Amino acid sequence: MWYKINFDKLVVMLLPTFLRKPRMIAFLSLFSGELTKLHNAWLIKKSQDETWLNHNSQVCKLRKILNDEFDDLQRRIKITDGQLYERKYIYTLGEKKPVKLGKIYIRQASDYADTGIDFFVVVPVEINIEQNKYKLEALINRYKLASKRYKIINNG
Repeated sequence: MWYKINFDKLVVMLLPTFLRKPRMIAFLSLFSGELTKLHNAWLIKKSQDETWLNHNSQVCKLRKILNDEFDDLQRRIKITDGQLYERKYIYTLGEKKPVKLGKIYIRQASDYADTGIDFFVVVPVEINIEQNKYKLEALINRYKLASKRYKIINNG
């Protein structure tokens, strides 16, 4: 590729033959070292930008990116639909049953279909969510559609 440059070799090739002494090459290599660092930083940024451009908000691509980052070998991170359960009422408010124990919740409020959570990111227990929370959220927020809401849950 045109952008893969060996600056140490380039310094020697651009130097006239009568100046190609070890001291001169070593002196010019000092300057090429900084160029090499800058070039390597550019290559890393280029690779990240290519990943960003090659992936979109499809579920399969989002799952691939999360598995590449957090679970490269076993690839256990899953993405499931967010609308899991319909609300079931034990009795309606019109029946006026006495409440002695207070409200008892069968599931969390975010597990129901009308809460607006569009998908769940199911992470295995072996991956520590608390330690990787911000990185995980940043990756999901970068690749998901702007209007979609999600919840990260442990599988276990």
